[in-house]
Amino acid sequence: MSLIITIFALVFITELISWIGKSVLLDLAYALHQTIFNASTVSRQRKLKTEILATKKELLQTSAQDQFAKWAKLKRSIDKGIADLEKINRELSSNKTTFSFKFNSVLWILTTGLQFVVGWWYRKSAVFYLPRGWFGPLTWWLALPFAPKGSVSVGVWQMACRRVIKVGERVVKDLASKHDLWNILCLLTYLSGYS
Repeated sequence: MSLIITIFALVFITELISWIGKSVLLDLAYALHQTIFNASTVSRQRKLKTEILATKKELLQTSAQDQFAKWAKLKRSIDKGIADLEKINRELSSNKTTFSFKFNSVLWILTTGLQFVVGWWYRKSAVFYLPRGWFGPLTWWLALPFAPKGSVSVGVWQMACRRVIKVGERVVKDLASKHDLWNILCLLTYLSGYS
């Protein structure tokens, strides 16, 4: 893949992740992680919650004065269930904290870190060359910091890609906020029925 497309793809993926939101991606990835690696713990937690609620319902229907032995047994059962549930919740919370740290680290490495590495590795390379005289005396700025004179450097190309993607994001948000996108989708759906 050429350098121009690689840099654009890296910037696009980084901006897409920021547009979606890291917290949303974290929640989706953690839910997937839970279903794959901690399914038994999560099912045990759900089962325990259901049992505690059923026991509480039975406890509320039991008179503490008339049926003290049954009431005390149910109360001890609830207390034990709550203690077990808190232990499971602490375990899952610890797992989520660890997963969150690892996920954010990998996300940073795959986006920002990779952009730094590509920018450093190709710091003296030209992404592409400009025709003479297009930008006059500002041509030297486009080659900053180390690219050959008359070319566009990796850093400048990253900034330009980021700016274009941000403008595109704003246009999409404006279209969506005005319901134009919804109307276009409805029209396309309507027309696809007549194809």
